[in-house]
Amino acid sequence: MKYMGKRFSALLLLAAMLFSAFLLTGCHGAQQRAAFQIPEAFDESRHFDLTFWAKNDTNKVQTAIYEKAIRDFEALYPNISVTMRLYTDYGRIYNDVITNIATDTTPNICITYPDHIATYMTGKDVVVPLDDLLTDARYGLGGSEVKFDSPRADEVVPEFLQECRIGGVCYALPYMRSTEACFINKTFVEKLGYTLPETLTWDFVWEVSDAAAKKEDGVFLLNNQKVMIPFLYKSTDNMMIQMLRQLGADYSDASGRIGIFNDTTKSVLRTIAEHVSRGAFSTFKISSYPANFLNAGQCVFAVDSTAGSTWMGTHAPLLDISADKVVDFETVVMPIPQFDPEHPQMISQGPSVCMFNKEDKQEVLASWLFMQYLLSNDVQIAYAETEGYVPVTKKAQQAEEYLDYLSRIGEDNSEHYDIKILASRLLMDHTGDTFVTPVFNGSASLRDAAGQMIENVTKSVRRKETVDDAYFEKLYDDMVSLYHLNLDGTGASASSRQELGPLPHTSVVLLTSLVCAWVLIGAYVVIRELRKKSKNRKG
Repeated sequence: MKYMGKRFSALLLLAAMLFSAFLLTGCHGAQQRAAFQIPEAFDESRHFDLTFWAKNDTNKVQTAIYEKAIRDFEALYPNISVTMRLYTDYGRIYNDVITNIATDTTPNICITYPDHIATYMTGKDVVVPLDDLLTDARYGLGGSEVKFDSPRADEVVPEFLQECRIGGVCYALPYMRSTEACFINKTFVEKLGYTLPETLTWDFVWEVSDAAAKKEDGVFLLNNQKVMIPFLYKSTDNMMIQMLRQLGADYSDASGRIGIFNDTTKSVLRTIAEHVSRGAFSTFKISSYPANFLNAGQCVFAVDSTAGSTWMGTHAPLLDISADKVVDFETVVMPIPQFDPEHPQMISQGPSVCMFNKEDKQEVLASWLFMQYLLSNDVQIAYAETEGYVPVTKKAQQAEEYLDYLSRIGEDNSEHYDIKILASRLLMDHTGDTFVTPVFNGSASLRDAAGQMIENVTKSVRRKETVDDAYFEKLYDDMVSLYHLNLDGTGASASSRQELGPLPHTSVVLLTSLVCAWVLIGAYVVIRELRKKSKNRKG
């Protein structure tokens, strides 16, 4: 038995070495699967289990809408089951998808952003391109074989659909859209002796914010409290991106070339530093949610997503502070500040949805049907009404149900909360003024760096550090290093991944030699064990 164990071990060693050699020669490049081809017909005789990763904070209504959408879809397609996994933020979805790409265990469908998709696409045929599906006569948007009232491709808001294109190819469907808005305590603005202009400008916001920061004996004159942050910004990455866009300054291009580290950026940061030094500005990461300070009478200008509008104002249906801390004031919703009021520019944001390729093309088609169902009026209108979102289809925006919802503004402080509907209308009125940044592998990191520069400058000023040219030179270097930015865009294109091709001849010879060496070593071990056994038998 002892001999058999040794013999088995030797054989196992040989097998392992041969398998390792096989992997060594066969793994030149990542594992790939064939590009998705639309099947002739959807096989309803088979059952498909789909996984759907979605994002939700604490809004139970949104969760219920997802759950209802799944139930209604499964009723239409009894052979499809959808299991939903909820995340608290998009970053966690992004990280988990990256991890699961490596193990080939991605979900079928997930809520995401184009910046994230660009990174997913570093693996070949991981994310399914949608152009052929969009226009397929049978299963495309509005297709003849689709079992629900799906919007046609031309009924999706073109600006929103265009945002889902990477390198000219559509890799996602828009799900919801929002932009940023400035939620203003008009009562405070007028108390300071100012009148809100028709279009908010950066100069106006800075001037009023500086005036609001004045205090005596540790108490702010405007609110008679010990806390006041006149101007508070939620997403500093958006702040930097929009300021540069409005100024016509460089940020990046579609090839992945990065141009953000320029003199205009330095000028923007100097201006921010100046007002931080006067106590006029802070950020969410440093201070907390803008809505909390706005509602407590401790903020004049709070910039946040229109999707966060249900948290803003005296009568906000959602509160993150105790009700007794809320003060009474008039709330006004305006587009973000502008440098050129005649040509307003603001970012378009909001989740999209993509799907991942699988070996079973029928499973991918089932995923597409569910993904498409999320654009139906029932889902779009219900979800948009939970926050200051806007439906992504003209079909939903023009539906009688949605128009009735908008017309009932201020009827109550829940479903028809006036600030929420005003925020939605803001985006609908300014869809043509929105923009998105170029998408490439690394664009998500660049976005993080854009915001982090504002965060770092704000912290440095609060710490009484010197912010000068030497500071900015080091800041730029730190951002490039911290976020691994390729300034010239080398290898950044999401579609630039090239096949590695066959191994060079010299590499083949070397690997073959290694394989032979391992085989000879394994054979030697086996033969040695056999000889030992033979001697034992003779003895």
